[in-house]
Amino acid sequence: MPGKQPNLFAFGDVNTLAPALRSYIITTQNAGITRHGVFKVAVSGGSLPSTLAKALLAIPKSEEDIVKFDKWEIFFADERAVPLDHEDSNYGLLKTELLDKIPPELGAPTIHPIDTQYLDDTQELADRYEKTLVGSFAKGDSVKLPIFDLLLLGCGPDGHTCSLFPGHPLLRETDAWVAPIEDSPKPPPRRITLTLPVITHAVKVAFVIMGGQKKEIIKEIFEQGNGLPCAIVNEATGERCSWFTDNAAVEGVSFPRRGFL
Repeated sequence: MPGKQPNLFAFGDVNTLAPALRSYIITTQNAGITRHGVFKVAVSGGSLPSTLAKALLAIPKSEEDIVKFDKWEIFFADERAVPLDHEDSNYGLLKTELLDKIPPELGAPTIHPIDTQYLDDTQELADRYEKTLVGSFAKGDSVKLPIFDLLLLGCGPDGHTCSLFPGHPLLRETDAWVAPIEDSPKPPPRRITLTLPVITHAVKVAFVIMGGQKKEIIKEIFEQGNGLPCAIVNEATGERCSWFTDNAAVEGVSFPRRGFL
């Protein structure tokens, strides 16, 4: 793996993982706010929103331990071509698990969901979401890629992340920021996703993975790579990438763990 390697943090359970994830996110948040006055983060779905809620809604332990939600701009690393209140919607999941539970005194983040007018045309849906990114990241300037302060991602049992699947032609997409997918091997099949160049240019990338059912694919990602999407992100981002896992998810994985400070 070229350059410095990703950080693999393993914890006993979600109760010890969540405070470390909170600390990491707050540090990344503060760096983003220092850089440009806001914190631009993209999230995926699955089990991630519930873990984020446990981390971010905890009672602060100090004056530095503050989640500044009013400075957050939240985007979606991928989204399903479904209404926002559909059970498959990543926005709907994040809203239920986290957004609806944020205390008013913490402020409200700016949320960028998909434009559901275009659910019947995934190319247009992707194009519209890309325009949302242009509006936030370019603001009149020409930029080659949006640079997120943080991407919070999951890892599927096949090594996919966002809606980028092993061996899929979308892994070779280099021009679009957001791309449609009509043939996701995991239902629902119709989605949009950030592309690899966008993912790998983020300031920080964090995977949040729990459970022994993931240990075989995590072992493959870290020990062989095999062109799996998560491994591609690992290799491209190196030390900018951190994995927050429980011990069960990395059982038998020889890659060295780091202590979380």
